[in-house]
Order: sequence, then C-alpha cells, then structure tokens
Amino acid sequence: MTSPPRPTVAVIGAGTMGHGIAYVAALAGCAVRLTDADPAQLERGMALVERAFATAIERGKCTPETRAASLARLTAAPGVAAAVEGAGIVIEAVPERLDLKRRLFAAIEPHAPGDALLASNTSSLSITAIASALERRDRALGLHFFNPVPAMKLLEIVRGDETSDDAVGRARAFAAALGKEPIVVRDTPGFATSRLGVVLGLEAIRMLEQGVASAEDIDRAMELGYNHPMGPLRLTDVVGLDVRLAIAEHLHATLHDATYAPPALLREKVARGELGKKTGQGFYRWENRP
Repeated sequence: MTSPPRPTVAVIGAGTMGHGIAYVAALAGCAVRLTDADPAQLERGMALVERAFATAIERGKCTPETRAASLARLTAAPGVAAAVEGAGIVIEAVPERLDLKRRLFAAIEPHAPGDALLASNTSSLSITAIASALERRDRALGLHFFNPVPAMKLLEIVRGDETSDDAVGRARAFAAALGKEPIVVRDTPGFATSRLGVVLGLEAIRMLEQGVASAEDIDRAMELGYNHPMGPLRLTDVVGLDVRLAIAEHLHATLHDATYAPPALLREKVARGELGKKTGQGFYRWENRP
C-alpha cells in the first residue's frame, strides 16, 4: 500500500521557527517553498536548513542521500505569491503581532489554491481573529510547532470558531507525515501549551528575581524533581525572552489574571537585548548560538 502524496508546503517567515518547519517538511518528502520579507533572513534561513541536515548526518539521524533529496525539494521563493502558488498547506511563522498575521493571511488568500490549508504557527494569538480577514475561514487553523522543531514531537492544532472538520483532519494527517504527535485544542488565549508553559516560566523568573535560587538550581529542580527535559529558564532562553514577554503580555491582557503579569526582570532583559540563545545572552550565556 502506497502512502498518500505529500502536499506542497509554503512557509512564510525564515526565522527560528520557519526554517525548522521547512526542514521537517522537506525531510518528510514535501516540496517546500520558504520565503521571508527580508532577503538576508531568507538566505540565512536556507543556510540554517542546510546546517540542520549536516548536524543530522553527524548524529547518524540522516544519510547524505536523504539530505540531497530533501534539499532538492526545498526552494527559496522571492515572495508570498510565488511561495503559495499551488501549495496544499501554507504556514506563516512571522512575529507574534495580530495585525501583521491578519494582513498576511489576507495577502495569501488570493494567490493560494482555494482548498489550501492556511495555518498560523502562533503560540498564543486568536486563530479566529487572524482568520477574520479571509473569505474562506473554514480552512484556517493553528499549527503550533515547538522549538527546536526537528526534536519536538508535539504539534498543537488550534481550531478556530469556523475551522472545518476537514481542515482538522488534514492537519492531523500532515502531523503524522511529519512524525509529530498532534493534539487538538479550542481557540482560547494561550491554547493549552502556552497557557501552562508561561505560568511555569514566569514563576521561575520571579523566583530568580527574588533570590530563591540560582537559574541553574531552579532549572535542575524541574529537570530532576519533575523529569522535565529542560528547565523553565533554559527553555525561555531557547524560545526567546522577547517571545515569552509577548505571550505573557497577551495572556495578561486577555485573561485579566495577575498570574500572567510579566516580571520586571523579564522586561529589563528584553530592553537590554538579552533575548536568549539567539542573541547569546539570556538567563544563560550561549556560546554556540545559530
């Protein structure tokens, strides 16, 4: 029995999440078109995908033949229209701004096939609000990947108010093709994962701020005491302190709960440009950042 054909995937945004999504989709056998509004970021994103394959070969997780075939399926597209033409799935991975994502969805729809899934990688913004600019809101949904995309098994599928059963079913099939384990959640602030993860991350920052323990010991408490693979402060560095702050501000504003109020230490670090792994400094010093 042959497996169903893989959809062509367009990824809009070649940053940390976008290039990771492009990597796993190409590895899974999809034709992938990656684009970014910044040509320099697009070039960097393509280089990072190639580096990810080199790392996979070094670790014995990929063969040179698989890398060559996967990279042959990956194209750098010059813009949104070229990226989404003929695509079965479009995934935006641009910064967490509702206005930006809504405008992007409106720009995508005229150029994408009428039956293409239009997905947002947002970790906290309303899918229903993002899709409000579309004529066909039934095909819009969230596909929330986790960083680092190649290693993280979870894919959170977020169902908007008008998302169809067919769209959810196709998203599940796509998750399976990528080797991911999907969960389906309702479109509520923070969904399931961000709402839970932010609470732990913010409390860890408050504990550090109050001098309860060092960053290393706070993380070790969760790694050894609760079997978390990575402590909340190190994870915040990997996700990005600016991303963590944006999610916290959104949840605080929408849920009206002081639990989500960003600690002063988080705001100070973001203001100083200490955004975590991507800048080389967050709660830890990162020497080998991408």
